[in-house]
Amino acid sequence: MTKKAFIFDLDGVIVDTAKYHYLAWKKIATALGIEFTHEHNELLKGVSRVRSLDIILGLGNVDASQEQKDQWLIQKNEEYLSYLVDMDQSEILPGVMTVLEFLKANHQPIALGSASKNARPILEKTGILSYFDAIVDGNDVSNAKPDPEVFLQAAQKLGISNENSIVFEDSVAGIQAANIAAMTSIGIGEAAILNEAKFNFQDFTYIDEAFLNSLINN
Repeated sequence: MTKKAFIFDLDGVIVDTAKYHYLAWKKIATALGIEFTHEHNELLKGVSRVRSLDIILGLGNVDASQEQKDQWLIQKNEEYLSYLVDMDQSEILPGVMTVLEFLKANHQPIALGSASKNARPILEKTGILSYFDAIVDGNDVSNAKPDPEVFLQAAQKLGISNENSIVFEDSVAGIQAANIAAMTSIGIGEAAILNEAKFNFQDFTYIDEAFLNSLINN
């Protein structure tokens, strides 16, 4: 059987931690007198913590010293981590387990490729760490998506070529990163937003075994 690398983003793909990022950023924004909506939050998808703060400060035309920024970044992460304390398997998005179990049963290498620096604790809390043969997270990379570094490292760790790698992503930057790396990009979410993806599904419940087999055997 052909071996393909199946690389998953984390936030918004495996678990919906995006809502916790939003709440944590909103708390910082509100304290600074900046309006921060769910629409604004879309701008932060797949973006590093440092860049996210710059985007929020830009929304409110707020100038700040590096020292202030560093303080807010620490605050945001502490706030975010406080939401993760009670995470369990119920946080895994619909259909994800079925896909992971199918890939595992068919001996397909699985990796995580995420900008999150909290990826490992999240996988542990949700009980799915053992499904992943390789993990590349925000602690391992220096370039944020759409730079493909995180996916290139993941494929390399699995020992699979780029053209035999498949990426599941929910952000435009992530889809672009997969495409730049010449990997098969699968958008999870709104097709209108993720229109650069090779394939698109609203969520994992729409992905069936026939489609997964076609990816493996193609």
